[in-house]
Amino acid sequence: MEKQIAILAGDGIGPEVMEASRSVLDAVAARWGHVFTYREALVGGAAYDELKEHFPEETRVICAESDAILFGSVGGPVSEAHLEKWQGCETNSILAVRKAFGFNANFRPARVYPQLQEICPLKAEIIGAGVDLLMVRELSGDIYFGEHKRYEVNGKRVAHDVAEYDEDTVARIGHIAFQAAEKRRQKVTSVDKANVLHSSKLWREVMHEVAAQYPAIAYEDMLVDNCAMQIIKNPGQFDVVVTSNMFGDILSDAAAVLPGSLGLTPSASLNPEGFGLYEPSGGSAPDIAGKGIANPIAQILSAAMLLRFSFGLTAEADAIELAVEKALDDGVRTADIQSKGKPAASTAEMTTAIIAAL
Repeated sequence: MEKQIAILAGDGIGPEVMEASRSVLDAVAARWGHVFTYREALVGGAAYDELKEHFPEETRVICAESDAILFGSVGGPVSEAHLEKWQGCETNSILAVRKAFGFNANFRPARVYPQLQEICPLKAEIIGAGVDLLMVRELSGDIYFGEHKRYEVNGKRVAHDVAEYDEDTVARIGHIAFQAAEKRRQKVTSVDKANVLHSSKLWREVMHEVAAQYPAIAYEDMLVDNCAMQIIKNPGQFDVVVTSNMFGDILSDAAAVLPGSLGLTPSASLNPEGFGLYEPSGGSAPDIAGKGIANPIAQILSAAMLLRFSFGLTAEADAIELAVEKALDDGVRTADIQSKGKPAASTAEMTTAIIAAL
């Protein structure tokens, strides 16, 4: 197979973990006889330095001409947030990419690795039965893309943001969630606020219509406030969780904490045509950039998701995921997942261990 991948390394630790991910993809290509070519493009602060834009047109073109996008991270130090380079960086970068390519579904898995249970913030008795959930977030609607307005009434400041969904958008993400559950543990939890919001009432109504088409899948509704509690109280109950853009933004970040480090959590964003963007769930971590100590696992697992969802290379994706587990079995740990009294591996050492396990 010959495929072209757009590489948007971005800022902070992005270039370091992206290099690790490319090395793993090269090892996969060599083993299975594929040819992966890479086209690098600027995004975030790196793009602003050269072109005074966070998502330049030439980057959009490179992405459009590629078969998938592998994204690193964007953003700078908190102490520099006031600088023009970083103002609106995340919004102008990742949200702009999502809008440009119509990404409507975001997949964020959250798994507590048996080898790393000690770094999960929850008690052992809570996670003992295992935690392996997939958050499916609708990306194209809701309050992020509704009308945003500020104005004055009788000299007082007022603001409103409109959350809007139509039945086709809800049905589309519903089918995606149920189809994902068919390949997992056959359960879907739909999260809404149907006791208050009309957009959620529509969401629940349409989800029930979609669920009727998948009789083999166990289905339940859950209010978002209860879901937030259950993710902490009993995360093992969840398989596939499907929810709206805003609720998904919040809940997926809560679930991402469960593995013990954002360096372990990949993500994928897909559009209806199957074109995808793949990125770690964590940020640019400028405080450790350039030190060679960043955890590359989330970026590497994002590459595995790219192989699975965009290229249909299931065996290769499985091999990467198993290689990560083998490296963890062998005790290789970067600083963020380091066991007490054990030496921390560098980014390069973790990458080498994963490639060796392939």
